[in-house]
Amino acid sequence: MVEVVNVNKSFSGQQVLFDISAKFEKGKVNLIIGQSGQGKSVLAKCMVGLHEVDQGQILYDGRDFMKMSRDERSEIRQEIGMLFQGSALFDSMTVEQNLMFPLKMFTKMSKVEMQKRADFCLERVNLSGKNKLLPSECSGGMQKRVGIARAIAMNPKYLFCDEPNSGLDPQTSILIDGLIKDITAEFQITTIVITHDMNSVIEIGDNILFIYKGENWWQGNRETIITTDNPEIGNFVYASEFMKEIRTSMQEKRR
Repeated sequence: MVEVVNVNKSFSGQQVLFDISAKFEKGKVNLIIGQSGQGKSVLAKCMVGLHEVDQGQILYDGRDFMKMSRDERSEIRQEIGMLFQGSALFDSMTVEQNLMFPLKMFTKMSKVEMQKRADFCLERVNLSGKNKLLPSECSGGMQKRVGIARAIAMNPKYLFCDEPNSGLDPQTSILIDGLIKDITAEFQITTIVITHDMNSVIEIGDNILFIYKGENWWQGNRETIITTDNPEIGNFVYASEFMKEIRTSMQEKRR
């Protein structure tokens, strides 16, 4: 579990996060959603130590990240997997080399052990045999899957995903969502996903934090987000005409 407690953050005197508290549960897909500029990316960056908070606690299974030394933080970061919005693969490295990079940096595995781990992770994301491809030879969906494989290469306890469906077609997005959900449950990872994708919210949102104007405005799951009367949530969820039609249909059924 990852927990944030009364987190505040400002930049140049302008406060961005206001006393945010939330719990992100193990073995579940935890989503951070909200409109652009509301503070969700800032919160995630605070959680992994890219920004220092002004006030508050960030707890990794009860361990206070903010009170740790540099070396202690480094140990926590080795328990964190990251899936970046643009996959962030090294263009000059093969798929296999991309996966083995964090293993070379942070473990004492032999080359054979790293090879086996890379093979396992690629198999888990349905990319067996793609070891020698370069990122430029992979489709957008394949690159995302390689990014997921690299993110789990270190067998992380915590997985952060930044807009994992960005730039993907709807069918591929569904596949990525399913893969993230399956891996989260299989390895009992605390997965935290930043997303604007309402399909992801409805399909895999086990625990959803909605940030509005830097505050924890609402927290629930994929069932309760559809029926909540919170007006800001309604404006976000039902922004498209298609979603408005769904809401109207649901309201008529409830009468």
